[in-house]
Amino acid sequence: MSRILDSLPVLYRDLFPDFFRKEIPVETKATCASCAMCQSSGQGTVESVDGVSRLFRPDTKCCTYYPKLPNYLVGALLSDERDELGEGRRRMGEKIASRVGVTPQWVRPSARYNLLYRNSRQFFGRAASMRCPYYELEQGGCTIWPYREAVCSTFYCKYVAGADGRKFWMTLKTYLALAEIQLSRYAVLQLMPEFILAGKDKPDLSETPTVEDLDDKPLAEKEYAALWSRWAGREGEFYRGCFDIVRGLSAEQMEKIMGLDGVIELKVLEKSHRDAVAPALPKVLKLNPEATVKWLPDGNVALGAYSEYDAVALPGIAYGLLVEFTGREPVEAVRQHLRQEKQADLHEDILLELYRHRILMEA
Repeated sequence: MSRILDSLPVLYRDLFPDFFRKEIPVETKATCASCAMCQSSGQGTVESVDGVSRLFRPDTKCCTYYPKLPNYLVGALLSDERDELGEGRRRMGEKIASRVGVTPQWVRPSARYNLLYRNSRQFFGRAASMRCPYYELEQGGCTIWPYREAVCSTFYCKYVAGADGRKFWMTLKTYLALAEIQLSRYAVLQLMPEFILAGKDKPDLSETPTVEDLDDKPLAEKEYAALWSRWAGREGEFYRGCFDIVRGLSAEQMEKIMGLDGVIELKVLEKSHRDAVAPALPKVLKLNPEATVKWLPDGNVALGAYSEYDAVALPGIAYGLLVEFTGREPVEAVRQHLRQEKQADLHEDILLELYRHRILMEA
């Protein structure tokens, strides 16, 4: 077991509530160093769905996502002089110099990348053109990992707690995303209040990129100067200042910055954490009619439901037992029937695992 905080940037350890010191299972199924999604067998991966491959490229893995980094995490990276982050600092410097997606609140992907990402999710993990610019190809790792954002902190291809585990990490992502929005706004308010007062921190809801966006062109000089005001040309200094402001906050100040939305999201997160670490087997179960069933050459069967990336392999004979779970009788009645009529049984631990993967679902 590890603490929730252990999965997040160190910056948050003195800011987040005590809840984040609770333990969570280590996601041992999502093996980044030897990517489980790049394996051809034996990793519980649904290799194809409707003839479309679900395996990842070894030179991208799941890093076909371009993170949207809040100003204070950019500043934290630029302020960290450790040699192992030299490449990350260099790449961030190039990104800032490009002026594409560089704002006082965020360093984000271009509108062109976002357009492609929204419309090419089926190529996630498989399109080299969508590879993260902070991904180091030779070593196969992230160059800015200590300062990763909400999505990169919470994404796993497989979860030891199945659907409940995925829900926990998704709700954690929501909480982290809220923290990134509020903290980045707070930092800008201290250094460039006119940016906030003019409403420039509001999300751009426009879905139609311009011709310049499609060509990844930076803002015009005059427009960029107006965006950055007196900080134009000193963006790195500005981001480092944002980092200094955020790391100087107390937990009490953080709570006020998060506001009522933070209180609500924390309650949701606490509930999903309980479901992930202490699951209860429902009294009545039925075989999920939408579960994928793939018979393997060795006679086993791979069953998937909650995720296209995660499957459970069972002996073929076990599938004949699962169809007895119709949702019309309690679990114990079905097990008793299997023992009497088929001289077989499915242990409660197996049933719980199948439920967590939603192969069996609550009736």
